[in-house]
Amino acid sequence: MKVGGSLVADRDRLRRVLASLADGEDGPVAIVPGGGALAEAVRTTQGALGFSDPLAHRLALDAMAGMARIFAALEPRLVVTPEPGACLAAGAVPVWDPSPLGAGHPDIPESWEVTSDSLALWLAAGLGAARCLLVKSVDPAPGGALADLARAGLVDAAFPSFATLFAGAIVLRGPGGDRTCRESLSERAA
Repeated sequence: MKVGGSLVADRDRLRRVLASLADGEDGPVAIVPGGGALAEAVRTTQGALGFSDPLAHRLALDAMAGMARIFAALEPRLVVTPEPGACLAAGAVPVWDPSPLGAGHPDIPESWEVTSDSLALWLAAGLGAARCLLVKSVDPAPGGALADLARAGLVDAAFPSFATLFAGAIVLRGPGGDRTCRESLSERAA
């Protein structure tokens, strides 16, 4: 489950979301933190100084790692880890620290087209998850394909491509509730 860094603007909702995840209300879950204002600071600084996208990507991963630690500080039952699978197997609720990806990964382009949205799909595929749920600060518009969500800026530009690598359901959760954007491949085949 990706928890958007933009939820920082709604402190009460963020705390409720983190507590419900720690309580197991969505079942076993690995949390992917958005970079929020920390990632926006990287984007702003890159615009001012003009450093490369690969460096900005690595700094945005550091921003996600920072948000992971902030989430765990807000909800102490969460465990920050670069290996969420092992944490899940032990019955804990992990918050993913993506720092090891800073060394590069052949499946992940180092650009602003890839944010925590696509990384959540990438991790969900790696964990064999049945669904990938993205918690957003706004409700998605009804209808529309994943490409439409990317064009509207609700998910990153690489999200539709990363979705092809994930067989599970894709759900967006806004303040108004859940919207299934794509059923799992097994549900679509039935």
